[in-house]
Amino acid sequence: MPPIETSATVAVTKWRAGQTTSTHDQVAEEVPVALEYNGISHAVMLATPNDLEDFALGFSLTEGILAVPSELYSCEISGDLDGIRIELEIASERFFSLKEKRRSLTGRTGCGLCGTETLPQAIRIPPPVVSTAAFSADTLHAAFRQMEQQQLLQQRTGATHAAAWLATDGQVTLVREDVGRHNALDKLIGALRRGGIDTATGAAIVTSRASYEMVQKAASAGIGILAAVSAPTALAVRIADITGLTLAGFVRQQGHAIYTHPQRLMA
Repeated sequence: MPPIETSATVAVTKWRAGQTTSTHDQVAEEVPVALEYNGISHAVMLATPNDLEDFALGFSLTEGILAVPSELYSCEISGDLDGIRIELEIASERFFSLKEKRRSLTGRTGCGLCGTETLPQAIRIPPPVVSTAAFSADTLHAAFRQMEQQQLLQQRTGATHAAAWLATDGQVTLVREDVGRHNALDKLIGALRRGGIDTATGAAIVTSRASYEMVQKAASAGIGILAAVSAPTALAVRIADITGLTLAGFVRQQGHAIYTHPQRLMA
């Protein structure tokens, strides 16, 4: 599929200090992306149309559709700004599990945690994290500055979240952007898995709040540290504590708060 632009130029009237001017702005694209597994449609997400192979793999892993990247046999992307289709061919046993899950959703409507019948089903808790990652406070804050410098789409549009990988040497080696914070993290996890990077050795840093889903996705990928520029939720803190993940929030202006397992972030 030919590359799709991630932003568009639009006319805009700006007001400042009582004066109006006519100019142009760059705005981020937001495109429906349909994920199909072995020919069956599973989900349609609104996403920024870049790094879609990373997104497809990361989403499949963090949602429990795949257990390991090798269960994804092929990934074909087609479409345009009206909509993008990602066709994934996955292992037959994983597809069977997905069909069983879809069958449990039939006939139900609603929003949020749809298709669940009990509270234990509603919250999926990943296995405990085993991580050797450890960073100083100075390294963590320097990483957020590095990430900001590499957020090229955010610099153009001011509309996207980012998720970045802080490697063992203290350098930010991967940055993924999207209009959705969950999508950005899925893209990062997909890129890590596609690159064969050991997720036990580094940290994920994000420009958003740290919701339960962000913690769940990070822990399911074996990431030991998740640091966010904004606040966590209480559920996120509880799940981080259970899974052994170090969760930090409010990482800004030379300060941060560590909510769980502080031993990986040194003063």
